[in-house]
Amino acid sequence: MEELYDRLEDITDEIIAIRRHLHMNPELSFEEVDTPNYIAAYHEKLGHEVRTGVGGRGVVATLRGNKKGRTVALRADFDALPIQEETNVPFKSKVDGVMHACGHDGHTATLLGLAKVLNSMQEELEGTVVFIHQHAEELPPGGAIAMIEDGCLDGVDVIFGTHLQSQLPLGEISCRSGPLMAAVDRFDIKIQGKGGHGAQPHETKDSIVIGGQLIESLQQIVSRRVNPLDSAVVSIGTFEAKNPFNIIADSATLSGTVRTFNERVQNLIENEIARITKGICLASDVDYVYRYTKGYPATVNHSEETKFVSELAKSVPGVRIVKKAEQQMVGEDFSYYLRQVKGTFFFTGARNLKWDESYPHHHPKFDIDERALVIAAKVLGKAAISYLQKDRH
Repeated sequence: MEELYDRLEDITDEIIAIRRHLHMNPELSFEEVDTPNYIAAYHEKLGHEVRTGVGGRGVVATLRGNKKGRTVALRADFDALPIQEETNVPFKSKVDGVMHACGHDGHTATLLGLAKVLNSMQEELEGTVVFIHQHAEELPPGGAIAMIEDGCLDGVDVIFGTHLQSQLPLGEISCRSGPLMAAVDRFDIKIQGKGGHGAQPHETKDSIVIGGQLIESLQQIVSRRVNPLDSAVVSIGTFEAKNPFNIIADSATLSGTVRTFNERVQNLIENEIARITKGICLASDVDYVYRYTKGYPATVNHSEETKFVSELAKSVPGVRIVKKAEQQMVGEDFSYYLRQVKGTFFFTGARNLKWDESYPHHHPKFDIDERALVIAAKVLGKAAISYLQKDRH
């Protein structure tokens, strides 16, 4: 382990340089071209077995140790977001309207740096390490499920992944068994009323008024239909009915998101939205179209693997504290990997305590303390090596 830590420290500047290169050249979900080419070339230079175009745009690289053993997968995502960057860093995005505002550039740099160090230790490596570089985490249906269908987990015994967190302090590792991140669903409702002049409302079927009734009723689902011991969110994100000021809208559309941790609550909310929409539209004598789209399932960590990482992280240089993570209502398609093999997904603190203000993920001023990259690599590297050595010990 000391050798692992020392070699990662030795290439800290290279890891940071990779992150900055990727940060300056972001690519949107399902539009990644240069990024996977860069990743593949890096692994090919190391002599790894490389598959490109996995599940569409993903890259899978395999390092086989000189000693037989189990297979560990490590995953990093590499897509960016449609956000205009507002930071003043010298490596600011060169692509207008596109930014790495969630740390995926850091995830990729972390995994590439770790791949280089593990490659240098191939003689002592017991087993196989699979590096999964995933495209399109930010946009459902995401890249994970397609990569799995394309065989990225074939022969894998366990998978580990981490997410750099700008709002957790540098040096903190945050783990949690069971549900960690929520299922992410979307619903869309179109109300087809009858438009008309604002001075003659009695001759119309006002889609805006009906939409307002819907919004009020939908907001009561969590408070009045979901067990208070269960967690759930129903949020309306858009409500559109564009018309001149003196015209009653002919139609209106609503879109929103539902976040849950278990399928029972998820199904309850889906059915409640359908029931409420049908009832209000029936009472108002209007037609409607309702669509509910299930996105990523909840990210549910396996208990043994989570405890394994939690314990080993305590002695990793740079880690000040290991805490139990709080559940989050944001989603992550790492959930698909955990439905196929055992593993865990944890958070690595990346907030510089000296900064006056740190910005959340998906913010145009998002940034991380780059020292977190090596800390993340050390924890992932120790997890991989320790797991491969478990049988011998």
